[in-house]
Amino acid sequence: MLVNFESLSDTARVWIYQANRSFSEEELVEISAALDRFISEWTAHGSDLKAGYELKYKRFIIIALDQDFASASGCSIDASVHFIQQLEKKYDVVLLDKMNVSYKQGIHIAYKPLGDFKKMAKDKAVSKNTIVFNNLVTNKYEYINNWEVPASDSWHGRFL
Repeated sequence: MLVNFESLSDTARVWIYQANRSFSEEELVEISAALDRFISEWTAHGSDLKAGYELKYKRFIIIALDQDFASASGCSIDASVHFIQQLEKKYDVVLLDKMNVSYKQGIHIAYKPLGDFKKMAKDKAVSKNTIVFNNLVTNKYEYINNWEVPASDSWHGRFL
């Protein structure tokens, strides 16, 4: 069952998918409609799942699930990954590669392979104050409070 993202509790589980490029306005409308359909029909062992989503910075898909209502099963998680893979194919975009880093560069969002980010840190092209996106957060509270943080406050800090 699709619910408003804001209505989900702080303990809702989150999955963050970062795109290797910005989506166009048209793509965002289509992706939003696809997410509405997918989440409305998303189930675990025949039971509805209570979930919502956000699209941030034209690059991130954040899906949150109220596990107090019903927990995701292996099959339901597989279904969500399959859905994301379909988006990757349709829009020729990378969403599942976790070995990439997104960070703020002024008002823009930059996306680099982890190796390039490490080199940039070594070359002092990014600093402990660079705002990074910590896509390893696991629940809505962490997403709200620890997703968009200075590199020094994230796992990215180990490279600085």
